[in-house]
Formats: sequence, structure tokens, C-alpha cells
Amino acid sequence: MAKTSLILLHAPSVYDFRTRPILHGPVSDVVPSTQVFEMYPIGFMTILEYLQRHGHSVRIINVALKMLRARRFDAEKLIRSLSPAAFGIDLHWLVHVQGSLELAALVKKLHPDIPVILGGLSASYYHEELIRYPQVDYVVRGDSAEEPLRRLVAAIEGGDGVEAVPNLTWKHDGEVRVNEFSHRQEDIDDVSFDYGNVIRSCVKHLDFTGPVPFSAWFRYPIVAALTCRGCVHDCAICGGSASAYERICKRARPAHRSPDHIARDIGQAARYMRAPVMILGDILQGGAAYGRELLAALKKEGVRNHLAFEFFAPPPTEFVEMIADAAPNFNIQISPESHDENTRRLFGRPYGNDEFETFITDALGLGCSRIDTFFMIGIPGQTPQSVRDTVSYCRKLLAMCREAGHDGKLRPFISPLAPFLDPGSRAFEEPEKHGYRLFCRTLEEHRKALEAPSWKRTLNYETKWMSRDEIVDVTYEAALGLNRLKMEFGLTERAQGQRLEQRIERERALVGEIDLACESADEAALSEKLAELLGGFDRVGPATICEKEEMNWPVGLLRFNPLGILKAVFSRD
Repeated sequence: MAKTSLILLHAPSVYDFRTRPILHGPVSDVVPSTQVFEMYPIGFMTILEYLQRHGHSVRIINVALKMLRARRFDAEKLIRSLSPAAFGIDLHWLVHVQGSLELAALVKKLHPDIPVILGGLSASYYHEELIRYPQVDYVVRGDSAEEPLRRLVAAIEGGDGVEAVPNLTWKHDGEVRVNEFSHRQEDIDDVSFDYGNVIRSCVKHLDFTGPVPFSAWFRYPIVAALTCRGCVHDCAICGGSASAYERICKRARPAHRSPDHIARDIGQAARYMRAPVMILGDILQGGAAYGRELLAALKKEGVRNHLAFEFFAPPPTEFVEMIADAAPNFNIQISPESHDENTRRLFGRPYGNDEFETFITDALGLGCSRIDTFFMIGIPGQTPQSVRDTVSYCRKLLAMCREAGHDGKLRPFISPLAPFLDPGSRAFEEPEKHGYRLFCRTLEEHRKALEAPSWKRTLNYETKWMSRDEIVDVTYEAALGLNRLKMEFGLTERAQGQRLEQRIERERALVGEIDLACESADEAALSEKLAELLGGFDRVGPATICEKEEMNWPVGLLRFNPLGILKAVFSRD
């Protein structure tokens, strides 16, 4: 068998999470992954397909997932058994900085002569600091890594120089070199999101858990379709905002995928899995004509899976009518962030509550199966009382839906901005202007913060309206309030809600107990005390502020299509 060109490794947020006593808290409760963020970025899929299309053998190994699934899994044994031309490790979300660097160090210890490549938005932002770590040989910058990575892997395999590889930061005899940032895609039709490539990779390497995206995926095999890279909006705290993309990726405008290509991706995924498809990115970012063209293409595909549409602002009613016509089963996600219109505008979402509420009732009236609304804690202008008022506003929304005959079809969620304020966002670049105080600025400071014993001590910010203590305390208060609302309106069974309430209260108390231990115990005794406090508490897996299953859209009893998967296995790469 030919040597593998590139093995893509995904690390947990904290590499030694299985032994290190940390109360991770509600940092991932409203995303599919657990507190160690075992879900790898969707870019792994496009890199796998693009490099394989150009003659390179690529493999994905989700090390975080393997560590999570089996306590006895030996990552060192696995890494020692591998021998590719190069290893690639993602540092897309900054929450992975500790795990990614630890995994890179392990790779370099076991294979000192095999290059280690890092990439992703956070790696791009911190590329000049990141390259100075001895375990990092190359950093590929930007959001269009496929072609630069192909050229880098070809140079590594051919023993050639890398001076001409675009978007590359590297070292030569200890000196940092920064190649010109000259590659960015104007559209993303040259990359593929075909899940068949992942299926074929599983069979080729006889590794059926390596490419699995997150822990619960076999029970809930949600898939994603990406519409664009970049954003037209400039929300203050978002590392994927317009100004952040321009700062990090030198991208002045989003690069879109053509509607026909998106519809084809979704149609192919539906042939493998009878699972929900999340369409990432507001399809109106490309304009109304783009959105209409995509819906027409989806209608032509005839997909019966649940399709989840993400909107950054309430879409016009006539556009929801087109969605209902194109997709017989559709859901919507929208993040108003706060009930307070002024706070919402400070965040970067300039629309009013009347518009928002009209959209909800109209969309549900047009056949939308469910609307998920996401509110956030820790945003500009928000006080503890404002967070409490957001929970009260959720009561108003639920009552409004009940009165309109749409009981149970609105799902409100609230979560903290955690653990980090995004580097590259306007608030991170100018914290005082936006009312923030930052505790971490450098990559190393963030790496150390992830080793703190509780999520409160990991938070890299507080605001002039809420201290770090207040952010944490009001998060638990809001979680209790919203949980009780969901029990009252029948969204959560009472027994389940009561169990969640007990977990919220226990975790809230643990934050205080950890603070006391940190203040009173000397360094030698602290680790033992933390282990004692957290020994009987399941720190990874169960969510705190909501049940993971609350976010699941309908999935059939037969989640996979065996015939479609067999066709994918035996089709040509």
C-alpha cells in the first residue's frame, strides 16, 4: 500500500481531560459535541477530497473522539503506529489550543522527522506565535487551505523547498519565514462536501470511528452543507465576522458555493443517511436571487430529510413560503442573542422584536416543523437583570406560540459566551471600546487558561456590565429559569427537568467550592483537593443548561441507507 501523504488529527480541547480535574461547565451545551469539543471542522472533509483528487492519500483520525469513547484508548500507541509524509492538526477554534499543541508535541516526540502542520482560523490569527513552538513546523493561513496544503504536501513528498507555497508560515534554521498571503478563493465550487469520500476512507483504512465527527453521531447522524466562507455581517464578538475574515483571511467578501453544488451535496448526503441536514450560513447572504436559486435546486433534488436553515435576521415571509414549497420538512435556527433591542443592535443584529415575533408565527404557520432560538450571556450592554428579562421574554414567546396553536414548536436556548471571546473580532481587537476587559491576549495565555480548574477561571473576559463571577452566576440562574419554563410548557418531561435542575445546582455549587480550594489550598495539595471535589461528578458528556436531545431534529428509526453506503464504498474516488 502506498504511503499516506497526510493524516489529519483532531485533538480534544484539553489533551489530558481524562485525568486532569476540570469543571468544563456549559461551554458546549448548545452544539453537538461534548465539553472537549470532539467535533472537527468541516474543512477536514474538503481537504481530504481535494488532496485525494490530486493524487495524495489522506486520512482523518478524530483522536478526541477515540479518547472520549474508550478510557483505555492509548493515543501514543496509535500515533507511534502511523507513518505519513506529514501530520495535519487543526487549530480552528481557539478552545483547542491546549489539546492541539499537546498532540503536536506527542507527534513530534514519536516522529521527530515528520513535519507537523497546523491550520484554521485561530492558527492563522496567531501564526507568528504558533510557529515558535518547537512541535510546529508549518502553519497554513486562511480559510482556503486546500491548494496551499496540496502544494506543501507535494513539496514535502518531493523533498522540495517551500518558499513558493502561498499563505505559509514556516521555520528555517530557527528563523521564522512568512510567505505571501496570495491564495484565496472567490467561490468555493472547487471543493467538495461529499460524505462518500469519508465513507470510502473508513473502509480503506479499516477505521470506522476515526472520521466520526462527534460522540453521539451514530445515534444522531446530522450532516452539514456549507454555503459560503466569510460573512457579510460584522457582529462585535464573532471571529467569523466580516472584519475578522478580512483581518485573518484577507477576505473582503464571502466566497459562495453555487446553489446547484449545494443542492447536489445535500442530495448526496440524503442518499447515505436519513438524517437532518444543517445548511450552514444564512442563504440570504448571497442575495435574494441566490436564495431563490438554491431553493429551486433543492426542490428539484426532492430531498425528504429534515433541512435546517440558519438565518442571521428574520427572513421575509414570502421567502419562508418558498422554503416550505422546496423542502417538505424544514426547521429554522435564529439567534436574536438578547430580548433587548438595543443590546441586540450593539451585538450586530439590528432588528426589532415585532419583526422577530411576526417571523416566528408566520414561519410556524407555513409549516416549519420547529424554530430554535438562541440567546447569549456576556454580550455588550447586557446586565444580570437583562439576562433575567431574556428568560421572561422566552415565556412570552412560548405563550405566543401556544396561543397561535403552535405549542411545542419553538425551542428557546440560552448559553454563555464561553470559554473565549473570539480573537479577530471587533471586541477582541478593541475591548475597551466595546465594554470588555480581557484576561488573555496571547496564544500561550489562552493555552494556560484552558488548564484552569473551572470554566469560570478559563473565561478570557468580563464586561463593564458584568464581572466574571456575575456571568457565571447568572448563567446558572438563567438555566434554572428556562428549564422550569420548558417543564411548564411541556417541552421537557418533569422528571428529566428535575434531574437537570439538580445538575445545574450541583455544578453551580462546585464552581464556588473550586474557588475556595484555589484560594486556600497550596499548589501541592490543590490537585488532590480538586480531584476529590470532582471525583463523583461527570464532567464530560451530560450537558448542564439543557439536555442535548432538546436540539435534535427528527431522525428515522433507520438512520443510514445501506444501499447508498455500499454504492459509495464501491464507487471510484
